[in-house]
Amino acid sequence: MNFFANPMVLMGGSALLAIVLTLIVGWLILRSTRGAGSDMQEHLNRLVEQQAQMQGALGQLANGTQTGHGELKRTLDERLDKMSKRLGDSLEQSREKTGESLKTLAERLALIDRAQKNINDLSQEVRGLQSILSNKQARGAFGEIQMEDLVKDFLPPSAYGFQCVLSNNKKVDCLIHLPTPNDDIAVDSKFPLEDWRAMNEAPDAEAKKVAGKLFTTAVTRHVRDIAEKYLSAENIAKPAIMFLPSEAIYMDLHTKFPDLIEKSFRAGVAIVAPTTFMATLHTMRAVMKDAQMREQAHVIQREVEVLLGDIGRLDRRVNDLDKHFGQSKRDIDQILISTGKIRDRSEKIGDLQLEDQGGEEKKPAQLVVPPTAITET
Repeated sequence: MNFFANPMVLMGGSALLAIVLTLIVGWLILRSTRGAGSDMQEHLNRLVEQQAQMQGALGQLANGTQTGHGELKRTLDERLDKMSKRLGDSLEQSREKTGESLKTLAERLALIDRAQKNINDLSQEVRGLQSILSNKQARGAFGEIQMEDLVKDFLPPSAYGFQCVLSNNKKVDCLIHLPTPNDDIAVDSKFPLEDWRAMNEAPDAEAKKVAGKLFTTAVTRHVRDIAEKYLSAENIAKPAIMFLPSEAIYMDLHTKFPDLIEKSFRAGVAIVAPTTFMATLHTMRAVMKDAQMREQAHVIQREVEVLLGDIGRLDRRVNDLDKHFGQSKRDIDQILISTGKIRDRSEKIGDLQLEDQGGEEKKPAQLVVPPTAITET
């Protein structure tokens, strides 16, 4: 910091210098009283001159100080104005950026709120599904509903029945009616979820092995029950179908226990998941459609024969019409020939000119009609 640029410091320094000069002058006066009068006068004159010089210097210093103070004030004002403008611009930019950031943040928060709502809805659905799957009775109903929806989507209403009673008084979840001479197909829904979860959640290999045996035992028991209940009834074809409403369970059966799949098929029971059941239903629908086509073959043949008769009659009528068109064309050609001759004769009559013997053109001869002809007319 420059102390000499401060007016208060300069004024204090000037006052201190004046006091010092006053003391020096007094001391010199006291000393001069002890000397000669001429010397004293000379000293006083020099002191007066020096005081005048010092006063001029002090005046110049005061003027310079005042000028410097004005320049300093103007410089400070300019810098303060620039700083205020820069600070205002910076605050405006910061306000705009903050507003955009808050807007973006609000949009993202809205998205997060919607996502959170969807997550909450999904959590409720998952909890509901867990509550359904934790109850054996509800779990069985869930598998039956899924199986019924697939059957309704692929087959016509006349081709299936639900909760049908067989000839041995056993009730089956679904009975699919294949066209004669084929027998019906029995479909039963099973969901061994608890044993499968125990196998997959086992902590070590030994526990997985034990749980796997329990799982295969449960599946084998379901296969045996289906074979004993439904295949012993009349008009039930092999294989019966055991529907598993879980692709994961079906995949574990095929990858980890393929011998169980073969054993169940030899027992007359085919294990299917939703995807494989859809393929099976699609094949059944194709068989039904083919049988319907065969049943309606005689009707189609009779309709084809009638259609061939209609085509023969149409052909004869087209030939007759072609003959009429041919005769009409010949008549039109004869008419065109006659009109052509008439046109040629008309042109010759129009170009006819009579000349006399001298080569001069004579007036056209006038047609004289007898009075009797006029009277008769």
